[in-house]
Formats: sequence, C-alpha cells, structure tokens
Amino acid sequence: MGTPVLICDDSSFARKQMARALPADWDIDISFAEHGREAIAAIAAGKADILFLDLNMPVMDGYEVLEAIRAGDLPTLVIVVSGDIQPEAHARVTQLGALDFIKKPVDPAGLLELLDRYGIRTHSDRPRETLELKVDLLDIYREIANVAMGRAGDRLARLLGVFITLPVPQVNIIEGNDLRMAFQEVATNETVSAVCQGFIGAGIAGEALLTFNDSSLTDIGELMHYEGEIDETVELELIMDISSLLIGACLNGLAEQLDISFSQGHPLVLGRHVAIHDLLRRNAARWRGILAIEFGYRIANRNINCDLMLLFTEDSMQALGERASYIESTT
Repeated sequence: MGTPVLICDDSSFARKQMARALPADWDIDISFAEHGREAIAAIAAGKADILFLDLNMPVMDGYEVLEAIRAGDLPTLVIVVSGDIQPEAHARVTQLGALDFIKKPVDPAGLLELLDRYGIRTHSDRPRETLELKVDLLDIYREIANVAMGRAGDRLARLLGVFITLPVPQVNIIEGNDLRMAFQEVATNETVSAVCQGFIGAGIAGEALLTFNDSSLTDIGELMHYEGEIDETVELELIMDISSLLIGACLNGLAEQLDISFSQGHPLVLGRHVAIHDLLRRNAARWRGILAIEFGYRIANRNINCDLMLLFTEDSMQALGERASYIESTT
C-alpha cells in the first residue's frame, strides 16, 4: 500500500501533467479531485496524506481548501501547484499552512528536489499503475491560458504593488456573429475603453482585445503614482501602458508554452485609432469558427476591472491544435 496522494485541479490536463511529473519510483497511490469540495471529501476518506492543490477552481478554490484543512485540523500535507505566481499568492498559502508552492507547468526535477528536501518521497520497486487520463483539446487550451494569465497577472501585480484576483479562464469556439455582437457592445458602451492588438507567429494569428471600465483609470493613475489631472491624453497613456503590459505578458506566456514567438502589431484604441466596423470588415473572412479565450483581472479594494479576450482565427486552428497536442503528449 503506497502513500495516498491526491491531485486537486479543475483541469484534466493539469491533473495529467501533475501525475506525470511525480517520480516513477515514489511508492504512492494517486487519486484525483476536480475542485476543493471533492478534495475535502477525499481527505476525510483517507486518500490524501499528500495533497497537490490548485488555487483557481470553481465550487471551492484552493484558498478555501487550505482554510478548511486548518479549521478542521485535517491530516494532510499540502503543496500548492498554481499558475498564479504573484508573491502575495505564495505568502497567503504559506500563512494558511501550505508546505510549499510550485508554479505551473511543473518541473519534474524541481518537484523531485522539493520532495526529497522535505523527506516525503519513499522509494519502491513496485511498478506504478499507468494512469490513462482523457484530455480534450479545449481543456489543454484552458490550462495553457491559465498559466499565461498568471504570468500577466504577476507582472501587473508587481507594477502596481497590489494583489490581482484571477478567475478560471473561459475557452470557447465562437462564430463571427457572436464576435460582432461582443465588439459592438464594447463600441456602444460609453463607460468602457478597449484596446485591440494583432499578433501572428508560426501559422497562428489573432487579435487581443482588452477592455477597461473607464472608472478604473483614476485608480490606475494613483497606483502608478501619476500626479496631476487625468485628462484624455493621460487616460490614453494609461490605457496604452496597461494594455502593452497585460497583452504582451499574456502572449509571451502562451508563446513560451507553445514554443513559438509572436510578432505583435501596434495597440489600437477602439473609437480613437480604429473604428469598430473597420476592424470587423478587415477581418471578416477570418472570424469564423474562432477560438476565444477570456479572462478578467480584478484588484481588491480598488475599482479596477479589465477583461482580456484572445481571439484565434479559423485558419490558425490546425497549427494551434498541433502545438497543443504535442504539449499533451510530451508532458
């Protein structure tokens, strides 16, 4: 009977990555949970002497799991495994009792060093049962986006000196009419500013759309230590600065995982640099059956909300799918 190990993550791809990263000679019996509530039940059932815990999950997130473990004095050692690499995220989980924190995607060599450092790993010559975990392509995209979102959130958190609340990314295949409606809603909302920026690389092309609640700009100016009146010129500068940081960091995070590089166009402010109908017209032939990845960034105790949507054109799907499938087969 091996040591009971539980991997808790809402992503089937992340669960598979984590399981594959565990040392082959570690004497363990592995179980899985899709969210925190399932993890708590598994701990109570004796299936989690060691818990590898994600943070951003539906139903019950990782922070809530750590709080429940501490409140109930539940018998498990927790190692947090997350794409949210903000310093405050690391500090929070440590305060809540996590043994350690490792970032996604998991480095097997680093994981082995961590396990040996804490004296957790027990050797065994018993061959471990091969785990056949089914993963669909959208879940691979979702986990890749989750890691990229965490990298961008970390950049913004360090710049502004705040903690960014990160959601679970939404990944869908949408049609051109749905996209037109989304763009049109942004264009007609007078309280929202939006920046679009094209990108292309290795047969993959698309558009990034970042939207701001205009009331966020005053708070952003304060956090960036801007002194003086925030007029239209300053607003534009703030929008461009934040957009360059978030879009660039997110695309770099995606590119690093896909082993490609993206060339990025100049960011354009909708309604100022480019009209919405011009943007849609010039891309009309490419916006059919596209992949849309959406996530939002929220700053606690501040009126700062921004939403980032990455749109991959229909003719990018084959190259993108091949890259994602290769990652799945090699990790």
